[in-house]
Amino acid sequence: MHKELIVIKVGTNVMTNKDNRIVRPVLRRLVEQIAELYERGIQTILVSSGSVIAGKEVLGNSNIENNTQRRQVYSAIGQPRMMRLYYNIFHDYGLKCAQVLPTKRDFSPGVHRENMIKCCEGLLAEGVVPIANEDDAVSVTMSMFSDNDELASLIAQLMNADKLIILTDIDGLYTGNPDSKNSDLVEHVNPEENLDKYIQDNNKEAGEGRGGMGSKLDYAQQAAANSIPTYIANGKRDRTVIDIIDGKNVGTRVALDKIEA
Repeated sequence: MHKELIVIKVGTNVMTNKDNRIVRPVLRRLVEQIAELYERGIQTILVSSGSVIAGKEVLGNSNIENNTQRRQVYSAIGQPRMMRLYYNIFHDYGLKCAQVLPTKRDFSPGVHRENMIKCCEGLLAEGVVPIANEDDAVSVTMSMFSDNDELASLIAQLMNADKLIILTDIDGLYTGNPDSKNSDLVEHVNPEENLDKYIQDNNKEAGEGRGGMGSKLDYAQQAAANSIPTYIANGKRDRTVIDIIDGKNVGTRVALDKIEA
């Protein structure tokens, strides 16, 4: 019997405040929703940013001048800290989680790709929530994803997910500046149409994350074109994930069909 599988991506801008500090209640609300999904028999893979910010919280300002090397150091320090946070919160909800650190080669045809699939399938079969993040400590130049939006889209396609939910810090895609009264939330877009008109500076998010709205839309299109309905929605709202699963009109839906059956 097929179990529904959801890939959820949560970005740095969702889990941090204006001071670029990780807000634990945001993570707790997210895990609470994942626990509710599991109660419904819906499996989840979480793609989570945050390791660089978590490392910076521990180390503080670094004296390393090279940006790439500094990011590697922050990530190496912050990744175990992020997993400790997640482990403790998942434990509170009676769930287990596991760390998965893919690089681009894990999505190329061959043994690495098969190993990635088997790893995720095995964890899901055991009721363990895989938490994926790019391995920023070693993924540089050619081996880098553009951001975790790309990683989430690739995982959704690799695992034939039923939905991809990209959580950000605004309600979705807008016709203009999200703060303007003249801008409207775009509720649905078809991945086959030209969406350049929506990609503009005033649709950008703020904060430390690498991926902006343009990136999210690009990778949402790729997943949706492969028959995976994809949602871009506000992860700071309560129960955003559950509302999407329940079919409520939340965020921007990127899908080939206008209304999901």
